[in-house]
Amino acid sequence: MKEFWKQFFLRGCIACAGGPLVLAVVWGILGATGTVATLTVTEAVRGILTVALLAFIVAGMTAVYQAERLPLASAILIHAGVLYLTYAVIYLINGWLASGAVPFLVFTACFVVGYALIWLIIYASMRAKAKKLNAGLS
Repeated sequence: MKEFWKQFFLRGCIACAGGPLVLAVVWGILGATGTVATLTVTEAVRGILTVALLAFIVAGMTAVYQAERLPLASAILIHAGVLYLTYAVIYLINGWLASGAVPFLVFTACFVVGYALIWLIIYASMRAKAKKLNAGLS
């Protein structure tokens, strides 16, 4: 468990600087399209800090796949659950997700589809690499 937390904090620290950069790009696009004209200092500070925290947690949680005694299915469920809760809380804090059943259902559907799609891509990629390695061993 000590190794998990070490990896969690290492990965999180490496990635958390990228979160505010992504937020700056999003705000730049919203400003260029005229969707958002101004941000208050409070909105900017809250956005920067929460997105840095989001990037830290998202990157840090990849350490769950390094836990040797944890089955892959359990690791995936833990990873997905923590990511879902983190995104939902950060989106609510920043006002990016409206309160109510319908917005949460749409958010949940988008999260599940996106997460599953990413895992399918990873699975297909790893399976292709394994086939190539096995063919090379034959």
